[in-house]
Amino acid sequence: MTISRRGFLGTGLTLLGGLTLNRAAAAAVTPHQTEGPFYPRRPPSDSDTDLVNLAGRPGPATGIVTHVFGRILAEDGRPMTGVGVEIWQCDAFGHYHHAGDSLTGADANFQGYGQTRTGADAGYRFRTIRPVPYSWRTPHIHFAVSGPGFRRLTTQMYVAGEARNARDSILNAVRDPAQRAALIVPLTANAAEDGVLDARFDMVLGRNLFS
Repeated sequence: MTISRRGFLGTGLTLLGGLTLNRAAAAAVTPHQTEGPFYPRRPPSDSDTDLVNLAGRPGPATGIVTHVFGRILAEDGRPMTGVGVEIWQCDAFGHYHHAGDSLTGADANFQGYGQTRTGADAGYRFRTIRPVPYSWRTPHIHFAVSGPGFRRLTTQMYVAGEARNARDSILNAVRDPAQRAALIVPLTANAAEDGVLDARFDMVLGRNLFS
């Protein structure tokens, strides 16, 4: 049997797509983590995907601008389109913009919380700052994923190479090494903006969330 060059390429792309799907399906399920005490009691009036520029404020937030993005998939590799994604984190001075935290010295230019929905490719994107440590916690960003047909997933993203990761009790409460590793992402230089970082954080929703 002979296969034309076009047919060979088409077959190769089909196989590659299948491998990509299988790799996604085989990825470690994103573990649930604590919401923490500083999830907003109600979303702020400005809760878009740009946490660096807050509506009504004269300047940007303090901190290293970081693009956080990724895809959300089901454990079988299905793209989760149109689902809600929320993030919240402390500002560059270690303050959550929450009535339960001390706001003395907080960055009034930082939004602190953002929300969006995944697109047709199951992707999401936020513009925020590099997370910083505070008190006993290693740098992290809180995430929540919600939508029809599955239970809400709350988790956290951590920064690769941070010394505090080894002793952060919440991170190390994840006993499965693959699941724990899936929460820790490298920060890389953004190709288009000097001094700006990229963080890719893909999340996989376990089958238990759909039961």
